[in-house]
Amino acid sequence: MFKNHPKGLLAAALSNMGERFGFYIMMAILSLFLMSKFGLEKTAATWIYSVFYALIYLLALAGGYIADRTKKYKGTILTGLILMSVGYAIIAIPTPTPVPNLPLFLVLTCFGLFVIAFGNGLFKGNLQAVVGQMYDDPRYAERRDTGFQIFYMFINVGAAIAPIIAVGLRNWWVSHNGYAYNSDLPALCHQYLKGTITPEASQRLAELSASVSTQAPADLTLFANEYLNIFNTGFHYAFGAAIVAMLISLVIFITNKQRLPDPSLKTVAVGAGKNAAAPVAEMSSAETEQRLYALFSVFAVVIFFWFSFHQNGVTLTFFANDYTQLNVLAIDLGFTVIKGAEVFQFFNPFYVVFLTPIVIGIFGWLRARGKEPSTPKKIAIGMGIAATAFVVMSIGSAGLPTADAAKEMGGLSDVMRVTPFLLIGTYFILTVAELFISPLGLSFVSKVAPPKYQGIMQGCWLGATALGNQLLVVGTLLYEHIPIWATWCVFVVACLISMFTMLYMLKWLEKIAR
Repeated sequence: MFKNHPKGLLAAALSNMGERFGFYIMMAILSLFLMSKFGLEKTAATWIYSVFYALIYLLALAGGYIADRTKKYKGTILTGLILMSVGYAIIAIPTPTPVPNLPLFLVLTCFGLFVIAFGNGLFKGNLQAVVGQMYDDPRYAERRDTGFQIFYMFINVGAAIAPIIAVGLRNWWVSHNGYAYNSDLPALCHQYLKGTITPEASQRLAELSASVSTQAPADLTLFANEYLNIFNTGFHYAFGAAIVAMLISLVIFITNKQRLPDPSLKTVAVGAGKNAAAPVAEMSSAETEQRLYALFSVFAVVIFFWFSFHQNGVTLTFFANDYTQLNVLAIDLGFTVIKGAEVFQFFNPFYVVFLTPIVIGIFGWLRARGKEPSTPKKIAIGMGIAATAFVVMSIGSAGLPTADAAKEMGGLSDVMRVTPFLLIGTYFILTVAELFISPLGLSFVSKVAPPKYQGIMQGCWLGATALGNQLLVVGTLLYEHIPIWATWCVFVVACLISMFTMLYMLKWLEKIAR
């Protein structure tokens, strides 16, 4: 697979695996953690989640600017890895639940999230610029799209196991302390302690408390406090797993640092396969301007895609927790049970790893026959595929009660929930769409961006993703106040707007990218 690609590609991908591991732990558990730890409602938790994920991408602008100005890309990347490790450590430290001082502990958690986001901003865009620099070498230029797809596949290896480890650690700790996992209990416990629980939900709490314990608890207040504390301590340990992954990536990057190119210099092939650094050729102001216009046009369009795609950490996770038969996917390993809404976050990175060679093969087959779509056309196709995924969700959600109705009942019984294969199939379709957009978008940016703006343009790509993430709260507001099937229809429209806009600009973008 790595034949005819730069030798530094594998090292760069392995360096990024720790970041992906932490990213997918966060995507799997952050919104649910904020609700179970602090008793937040879905909308409040989504605000924090969306700001955090917006900052992850928005601060890539700052990271790109710092690297472009200092010309110390590798040093900036290294600092980012260290900061992310520190941020995860702040959140991983177990603190009591229910929290004795809500503002203090919530601010501490948000500070840890900010440190992670800032470290990610220093790291992510600049590492992508390093990968792009490898394909500025004429020997590898025509394999740029494939190179970014391989890079994207390998960084998702860590992401695939992250949710499984997170769920396993959390459920192991719950089981170790004499209880069983139940997805409805954290919310019911908080409602009971706050005195906001409905009579119907209170009855369900009593039934569930008996089912997760060896014997029915005599005091529901004592049970609610103890279950919440144990449940969330398990979440803290899950965040601790991200620290280990970050340290592994840190070692890999330091070990291979000297083998990676420097985007502050342009590497060209000379002699018998040797490389020499040469100054970057200046583009005319007119060409630079046209390239920037093209890039910002694409950035504006993909905002709608990311607004839809990154619902996997909020509304799709809420749907898994509230409406999906979790027992169907439960795996008992003896020492722990792999069960929970977070498990569904395994499928996206798994599909990335599984499908990438297939997608690369199809594109290679088309390229050999001169029929490969251009990068902008691939992105437009991906947006249409994403719309299809939400059509499937809308059809599969027909007839389900609203989120408010489910809350009043204290959660749905298994017979009222949908098969997990609805979400599994949706994630399959969304992953195909992602493979047409995310790695190829990175490739498009690295190809079109003027050399002196490589870092900051990669940051702008991530900045567009940030704006899409900031809109995530709109999805949660819809999820809580309109029928579930109608919520997914909004994302269908958003993806179709993106697709048709890209198709409208297609000829212009293809001309710029030549």
